[in-house]
Amino acid sequence: MRGPNGEELPGAVLFACTLNAVRSPMAAALMRHLYGRFVYIDSVGARPGEPDPFAAEAMEEIGIEIGRHKPKRFEDLEDTSFDLIVTLSPEAHHKAMELTRTMAVDVEYWPTMDATAIEGSRTQRLDAYRAVRDELMERIERRFSGR
Repeated sequence: MRGPNGEELPGAVLFACTLNAVRSPMAAALMRHLYGRFVYIDSVGARPGEPDPFAAEAMEEIGIEIGRHKPKRFEDLEDTSFDLIVTLSPEAHHKAMELTRTMAVDVEYWPTMDATAIEGSRTQRLDAYRAVRDELMERIERRFSGR
């Protein structure tokens, strides 16, 4: 599959983190923003979480809406035909490796900070979510832009 600038893209990408509430929904939304017309994109968690308002706020700051995202688990996937699974936490990586033992799919591990672990003022916490968002955008652009 070719992207908007002729870059080589996988046909389907799954982003996975621990609770599917912050990192993987952010990554999926960023990927959709950049390549959604060219790639099927989904996200899951190793365990089900709850929607995170800080994640939604950090994404809204750059014009991307994830406030209606409903966290789901690997087991909730209706289709597992992905060309690439990007895991963002150790627990999700373990689950992805289990899932793909008998599948021909690439799995990449992108260790990503858990913004929910940051304590402090509202501003300090939101800054942690912004840092995760910006790191994911940079990783996605670097990985898929073909540059």
